Amino acid sequence: MPRVSAPQTASLLAIDIGNTSTVLGLAQDGVLRQTWRIRTNRDLLPDDLALQVQGLFALSGETLPQHAVLSSVAPVGENYAQGLQRRFGMQTFSVSGTQLPGVQIDLEQPGAVGADRLCNMFGAERYLSSGADYVVVVDFGTSTNFDVIGRGRRFLGGILATGAQVSADALFARAAKLPRIALEAPERAIGRSTVAALQSGLVFGYAEMVDGLLRRIRAELDGPAAAVATGGFARTVEGICREVDHYDDQLTLRGLVELWAHVQRSA
Repeated sequence: MPRVSAPQTASLLAIDIGNTSTVLGLAQDGVLRQTWRIRTNRDLLPDDLALQVQGLFALSGETLPQHAVLSSVAPVGENYAQGLQRRFGMQTFSVSGTQLPGVQIDLEQPGAVGADRLCNMFGAERYLSSGADYVVVVDFGTSTNFDVIGRGRRFLGGILATGAQVSADALFARAAKLPRIALEAPERAIGRSTVAALQSGLVFGYAEMVDGLLRRIRAELDGPAAAVATGGFARTVEGICREVDHYDDQLTLRGLVELWAHVQRSA
């Protein structure tokens, strides 16, 4: 594992790069104090991304830190690291399963687990202190990930499903006469218009899928499991999903900060 030198300040840039959105956060003393959400653009070069980061900090009146930690499921992650290192002299650390001591990954290929799912494992630890033996993180992104996490930073596996927006886009692409709609819950399940019927199927139908999969996961575990939802679509199904216990908008980004602190302590 490459050694990351101890920071001279307690300031840290955390970047969670997804297939659709990229979330950046500025942490001070391990606590997120500023966040930004932008669209992921796979075509941007290192200098483009460095300029983008500089602009976000300038708009917010913040000073760029000297350390950054990156979680990426898109190829552009390497360009972020190059741009930050070359233009600002930042020391960067990119998350992977092979660089995390004290973590147990119960998969057939442990190195194949996504960086965002490892961050979720660290972010979900606080929910294990409430009496649950396990945490199931439901991360609503381009795909919807169900990450099953046990005590002692143990990643047991999970489920990968198509994201709600991807499902909607596929439907609209295949059925030319259907209107594009906002993914919002209608007032009732029985739609009396095409828009309401589509919203019912996409939102209520998706919520039922999430509840059903959470019930199946809990049935296979030997102890109580708390379910935590995060990601862009989570707030749309808040109050609709009956099996979700907590909604945590910053779980992945906070987990990225806590993961970096764990690496620092272990170095």
